[in-house]
Amino acid sequence: MTALRLGSGGPWEDVVGYSRVVAVGDQAWVSGCTATVDGAVVHIGDVGAQARVAMSVLVTALESAGFSAADVVRTRMYVTDTSRWEEVGRAHGEVFGAVRPATAMIGVAALLHPDMLVEVEADAVRGAGA
Repeated sequence: MTALRLGSGGPWEDVVGYSRVVAVGDQAWVSGCTATVDGAVVHIGDVGAQARVAMSVLVTALESAGFSAADVVRTRMYVTDTSRWEEVGRAHGEVFGAVRPATAMIGVAALLHPDMLVEVEADAVRGAGA
């Protein structure tokens, strides 16, 4: 079985050596997604808005590999300020509230860029939402 490895053109993919999404058969794994648009972090200081952008990047990556948000079975959210967990949680709920994947929200000291407040990754199984 061959792995489908797709990039998003993000500025760190070539340097670090990773794919945005890797799919093998009916499973897919999405690397950490942030609020980076055209190489720049957007919505500086607004963790909720950054979470929404990160979720959109994640869903777009899934769709590029033939999956959907409904196929997501697990997410992980890394946040730099856990006191603002609810803003991130609400953004997650907007996308995955009906899907209800297993999830974790983890407080971290920092992300790759100092303006990044949240990073989201996911695992998916095709047909899990059917």
